[in-house]
Amino acid sequence: MNKRAVTTDSGAIRTQGAESKPGLDTEALIVGSGFSGIGAGIKLKEAGIPFIVLEKAADLGGTWRDNTYPGIAVDITSFTYSFSYEQLPDWSRVFAPGAELKKYADHCAEKYGVRPHMRFNCEVETSSFDLHTHTWITTLKSGEVLKSRYLIIATGGLTIPKFPDIQGISSFTGKKIHTARWDHAFDLRGKRVGIIGTGATSVQLVPALAPIVRELHVYQRTPIWILPKPDAEIAKGVKLALKYIPGLQWLLRGITNSITEAVMVLGVINYKKYPQITKFFENICLDHLAKQVVDPAIRQKLTPTYGFGCKRPSFHNEYLKSFNRENVELVTEGIDRITENSIVSEDGKNREIDVLITATGFKTFEKGNTPPFPVNGLQGKELGTFFDEERYQAYEGISVPNFPNLFIMLGPYAATGASWFQMVENQSHHLVRVIKEAHKRGATYAEPRQEAHDRYHADIMQRMAGTVFFNNNCASANSYYFDRHGDAPFMRPMTYAEVWWHSHFFDLDDYEFRGPHPSIPSPVARGEAENPLLPTGEGAGMRENGKKLGKVSTLV
Repeated sequence: MNKRAVTTDSGAIRTQGAESKPGLDTEALIVGSGFSGIGAGIKLKEAGIPFIVLEKAADLGGTWRDNTYPGIAVDITSFTYSFSYEQLPDWSRVFAPGAELKKYADHCAEKYGVRPHMRFNCEVETSSFDLHTHTWITTLKSGEVLKSRYLIIATGGLTIPKFPDIQGISSFTGKKIHTARWDHAFDLRGKRVGIIGTGATSVQLVPALAPIVRELHVYQRTPIWILPKPDAEIAKGVKLALKYIPGLQWLLRGITNSITEAVMVLGVINYKKYPQITKFFENICLDHLAKQVVDPAIRQKLTPTYGFGCKRPSFHNEYLKSFNRENVELVTEGIDRITENSIVSEDGKNREIDVLITATGFKTFEKGNTPPFPVNGLQGKELGTFFDEERYQAYEGISVPNFPNLFIMLGPYAATGASWFQMVENQSHHLVRVIKEAHKRGATYAEPRQEAHDRYHADIMQRMAGTVFFNNNCASANSYYFDRHGDAPFMRPMTYAEVWWHSHFFDLDDYEFRGPHPSIPSPVARGEAENPLLPTGEGAGMRENGKKLGKVSTLV
């Protein structure tokens, strides 16, 4: 029996399409409503798989909902940074401003019917797998408990702000702003401002603030490679051509994809084979720097000592020029402490400020972010602890042994090629293939086999040995690409074409499928322990002959 999705007065979702199985609140539970959650929802809906999307905030959009600082824009062309099946002809610029990306997220969620499946102000406390019933039991911070066959973590990688650990920062009595939590009600005009951080966010923010503030002190730990930005307003005639000429959008997308792929795949992933590519882009950056910054001493401070690609590079035509202004100072001495009204650098210089801005980025592959809540699987494994203690690793970047029926949109080594959307589309296709295969086999349990996982991860590690990350003086980059193990689990060392092929044709027998729980002896009957983490008290016993998921030796 089919139903339309309806949001009840309580905020609960009655699932659209095929109803969930008895005892389940939904077939698939997606956590996160950014582009990863929206993309997964679109493909689940196309496949007729019931789902709910949980979002801890009051609106959808993820990164593009939270980040609204002055100057924010996408740093990949708008033609590439979008779903392949929902290309728009009416972006305002080649590199769209952030507000348009939030509008695009709203558009996709509405057009493809995902928004009615969303529940807002629902933050997950914990989720645990029940082996006996083959369900994920997810507890919200409100105390509500949801049961789903599958759990999809779509919380992204740039969502939880990272604050600097600096002595005295809590004592500062002026205005404090993190760039991911911008306060638009506060007027910065005429203020003395200190910005900590010079990553991609600061690169966009500094030129937006420099003309309006009294003083701007930019505290740099590590310089960033800056490429000239081929940005421009898209003329009305071009928009009309993109809308009405068949294939023109695909052609433009193909061109911009190819350029980005050349930088990120040939240059970064295949560095040892083609080191001249990264050298080519380094020279472009150095030439850009030389043309933009007048003072040779400041140019030297802005010149990276690590290779191109170790740290996320950025595009901008005004950032470097900002340091020619009399009211802008680049500070490269480390910060000793922060007082109630100033920043004191390690050389003893005290700079009084009215506003402290932390452009210090986000947690990425570290405990507390991947995943952002406890995820309890089999063998007593908790996913965040496993990653933290035994390295980040996942079959095809999406699933992990001992965590059945679980998919991670941004898993270890998942980010792909030209844009985030390529990863989302490939990961969505992967998880839908698995769920549909489970339905075909009458299974309620799908877990990547240990042997398949280990084989895949060994291949990833071997490929990573040839990337820029381990061959181009990356030690000084202070890059979020690296985790505490010294690995770089963000980028997938494959071309987009290969990743697409993997998602569409990976061997489904790399997963173990099992039938529904009535055919499986209860955990107690098999002599296994009940899972004390299950909030309902239902058994989630450990596998008697399950394989222990141990460390995978690296070839790097």
